[in-house]
Amino acid sequence: MAKRATRKSAKRLARETFETGEYNGGNVHSLFDADSWSPVDENYGNKRGNAKQEQRDTKYRKNIKAQNESQQQFMDALDEHSLVIASGPAGTGKTYVAVAKAVEALEKGQVSRIVLSRPAVEAGESLGFLPGDMEEKLSPYLRPLYDALSDRLSTKRLKALMAENIIEIAPIAYMRGRTLNNAYVVIDEAQNCTYVQLKMLLTRLGWHSTMVITGDPQQSDLLPGMSGLEDIANKLDKLDTIKVINFSDKDVVRHPLVAEMIGVL
Repeated sequence: MAKRATRKSAKRLARETFETGEYNGGNVHSLFDADSWSPVDENYGNKRGNAKQEQRDTKYRKNIKAQNESQQQFMDALDEHSLVIASGPAGTGKTYVAVAKAVEALEKGQVSRIVLSRPAVEAGESLGFLPGDMEEKLSPYLRPLYDALSDRLSTKRLKALMAENIIEIAPIAYMRGRTLNNAYVVIDEAQNCTYVQLKMLLTRLGWHSTMVITGDPQQSDLLPGMSGLEDIANKLDKLDTIKVINFSDKDVVRHPLVAEMIGVL
């Protein structure tokens, strides 16, 4: 018993001294320096005394907060209008904010379900026939929506909500004929929808529902002139009951190079 207690005491002492940085012997070494970068350390650059040391470009926030004026207008519009169209360059947070607000409305009991949809259009290359059932075939196209959802909900809760059909991710091809009551509907990548498809989607809106349409008219994978997003947005912008938010390259919240590239490409 005495030997066992001695070994436990030695292990505890080694662990405590290693964690506090006072351990200087043996074969155990810290993998990282104590003053290394931390994603939650806002004073790292100041502590190192290096004026050129910059923070990471973005930080994860559990509770979303507008990063610029356009995002604030977008979030306010989602609270005040039943139909909102967000159009603009990639990296401005359109999809993420829309999904986050949908989850927020579901958690508050403002809606009873979330319906997420996007066109199954390949980005300039043909993948051919994908194996598996319908869900497996569509999974690569709907992955961005899964990513945004999993960032707002735990994996276990997300699976449970999807199993109960409270959160539904569906391709646009299966939206015709439906009436979406008491739902939060997000239509992503709408620049890959034709005018007829968008008209069909807009008329799915039911009672006590909110619909958000997001897309970048400059990144359509359809043939020139086939995308209906810009035309639809221009027509609906004349209605006071519908809000159209236009983002610009100044609103990009990804890597700063993304905004610079969008300005010249």
